[in-house]
Amino acid sequence: MKTLLFIFCTSLLLSCNNKTTVEPPIKEHTLEGAWELVSFLNYKEDGSVDTINSSKDYKQMKMYSKTKIMWSRLRAWDSLDWFGVGDYTFKDGTLTEVLDYGSKAMNIHIKKNNKYIFDITIDEESFTQVEIDSLGHPIYAENYKRIE
Repeated sequence: MKTLLFIFCTSLLLSCNNKTTVEPPIKEHTLEGAWELVSFLNYKEDGSVDTINSSKDYKQMKMYSKTKIMWSRLRAWDSLDWFGVGDYTFKDGTLTEVLDYGSKAMNIHIKKNNKYIFDITIDEESFTQVEIDSLGHPIYAENYKRIE
């Protein structure tokens, strides 16, 4: 009888301590929407970084749908138009943009390379994309804020 009572009490104690914890679902951030460039970082070989802030003379926007990307850039001192259109994927901290066409100036670059791969960090209101060289060093980064 003592053994049965011991087993019962032990089972009761273990079941009380074995609470089921419900973890809140992890919210996955999306790129869908309109984004405005806040700043551009240019990494130099000596480890220094130049920061260029967006201004009325230098603006850039990106717009993402579920699978499409379109970006445009204004450089007021430049007579060239800058924009690109294509597809993108975003998975496991990597953003891949494959451009189909762009402005006349951009089409020259697209003919040489139409696929751009970035490391990305994102939250609800901002994201940073970083291009990494073959040795794993950052080349440049763009910081965006969500505007829609």
